[in-house]
Amino acid sequence: MSTEHADPGHGHSPAAWTSVIIMLIAVTIGTVAFFLDLPWLVWASAALLVVGAIVGWVLARAGYGVGGAKVVEKAH
Repeated sequence: MSTEHADPGHGHSPAAWTSVIIMLIAVTIGTVAFFLDLPWLVWASAALLVVGAIVGWVLARAGYGVGGAKVVEKAH
C-alpha cells in the first residue's frame, strides 16, 4: 500500500505565514478591545484584519507564495 498523497502545500510560504500572523494579532487586539469596550479599537483591529489579507495577497503576487519564484523549497 502506498502512503503517497498529493499535498497542495497550502500555507507553507512566507506570504501565508506573514498574513496569518498579522491577522492573529488583529483578532487578539480586537478581542481585548471588545472586552474593554473600546469600539474605535475594535474597528481598527477589523481594518488590520483586512490589511493582513491584502499583505498576504501582495506577497504571493510578489513571488513569496506557495511555489513562488522567491520561495526556497526545502528537500523532504
